[in-house]
Amino acid sequence: MSNSLIGNTVNRNVLRLSAVVLFLGEIIIGIAGSLHPAHEPANNHAAVFAEYAASANWTMVHLGQFVGMLVVIAGLLILFNALNVRDGLPGLLAQGGAVAAILTLGLYGVLQAIDGVALKQVVDAWAKAPEAEKAARFASAEAIRFLEWGGRSYQDFILGLTFILFAVVIMWTARTPRLIGLLMGLSGLAYLKQGLVTGSEGFSLNNSSATLIAYAFWLVWSVWLLIFAWRMTASN
Repeated sequence: MSNSLIGNTVNRNVLRLSAVVLFLGEIIIGIAGSLHPAHEPANNHAAVFAEYAASANWTMVHLGQFVGMLVVIAGLLILFNALNVRDGLPGLLAQGGAVAAILTLGLYGVLQAIDGVALKQVVDAWAKAPEAEKAARFASAEAIRFLEWGGRSYQDFILGLTFILFAVVIMWTARTPRLIGLLMGLSGLAYLKQGLVTGSEGFSLNNSSATLIAYAFWLVWSVWLLIFAWRMTASN
């Protein structure tokens, strides 16, 4: 395919910036996630609500996760510019990936508002309520939890779609090694699986393997992209 169809060559400096920002965002999400209370089974609501109510850093953890995703989305938008694919079907797919990335951030913001703020408020109210009110407070907390399931499900779908669109562009144009695109696409498929499971079962154990696979593929391709971008010469 000619350069006239897919645009000019990749911008080395912008690619390096995108690789650094993407990796930094993933690290921020990983650190914030490691601070998230996770001792009880996530679908055992009585146990996890008590654990969440006892958490002193709940809101800050979720703010950290949002900041991490904000950085990741910035990295993807920088990657869109670095790949410099504007024309033909690859250009449309690249633009679709950029739009999907922005939608992902919007959905993630809604998700963290539900999880990081609303859920914390209702579980705190449930934990402090007199015995006569606890059943009603618990029902309210579960309603917020189910909204979280919905938000997480659709956010996973759109994040998965974002990765898949970028993956197709990379594999089509070979602006970076095609295997990076393949791994990115596999991480996207794993996020689609997460979205399906979360939408039907919540945070069940059936989601664990998809979560681990998605993050493992994401880590591998982001590190590989970082190494490739830094080793890239001007002639590339």
